[in-house]
Amino acid sequence: MNRSRLAPGAGIVTAPGDRPVLRTSEGEFLRIDTGRVGPGELVDRLTEGEGQASSAELDRLVAAFEEAGHAVTEPRRPPLTGRTVHLLGEPVLTEPLARFAAAEGAEVHPITADDVAGLEGRRDTAVVWCLDSPVPEGLWDEADRLPARHTAWLRCHREGAHTWTEPLASAPGDVTAAHVRLRRLAATAAHRELAAYWAGHRTPDTGPHPTEPAAALIAALLTADLIAWASGEPHRGPGLPARRRLRRIDLRDLTVTEHPVLPVPEVAPLPAPTARTAP
Repeated sequence: MNRSRLAPGAGIVTAPGDRPVLRTSEGEFLRIDTGRVGPGELVDRLTEGEGQASSAELDRLVAAFEEAGHAVTEPRRPPLTGRTVHLLGEPVLTEPLARFAAAEGAEVHPITADDVAGLEGRRDTAVVWCLDSPVPEGLWDEADRLPARHTAWLRCHREGAHTWTEPLASAPGDVTAAHVRLRRLAATAAHRELAAYWAGHRTPDTGPHPTEPAAALIAALLTADLIAWASGEPHRGPGLPARRRLRRIDLRDLTVTEHPVLPVPEVAPLPAPTARTAP
């Protein structure tokens, strides 16, 4: 039978002369009423201690820890276990991302742009496309169809000194790359210039390209989005959910800003003009 252990991130703190306190994985401090159970017995039971003490009251106390999620009996499974991640794009970004995703339990496969259209729709599969440049017109059109097949779709690209990580899309109606472009055009007075920039009417790129620390940061942020997808995205804290979050990473100082973004509803085409007859 597996013994209970404190959940990852949780710990028991004992201030001198005081009762033990639980520090949760979220950073909260909760007082523990051990009743007639000695604090040392509880600590031994929930850690690697050698104590073999057991009683009905100690069992109830440990069960309460488990019910609240502060103790576990099973070894931690990496959050991307059972998930397949297909990667394509610039090696400076895909190589650290492949390492990070594999470390979290994912099965990682490199693919090419031609492979995207032939991917079979699967809920346990994600496609991540990383560019170290603006997105050429039409490049992501086929990949934007992946969420309709319930395949997760995640991407990033660079524009000048900024890398953008776009919201993860995994179901019909989620934010696609086309939606992000429309939202960004609508949010700026320089929409004509931004559209021209995306269309390639610009001077040659002068960087800066992601350094090793910047690439690691971008890969870590993308991995966090994959973990949110794999876990059903339980949203905690003040940040935005992965399916509604557009991030901008400044490659010069590695600052990250978040922007909310929503899907763009489909609009019915305007009716065809009808011919008027002379009175």
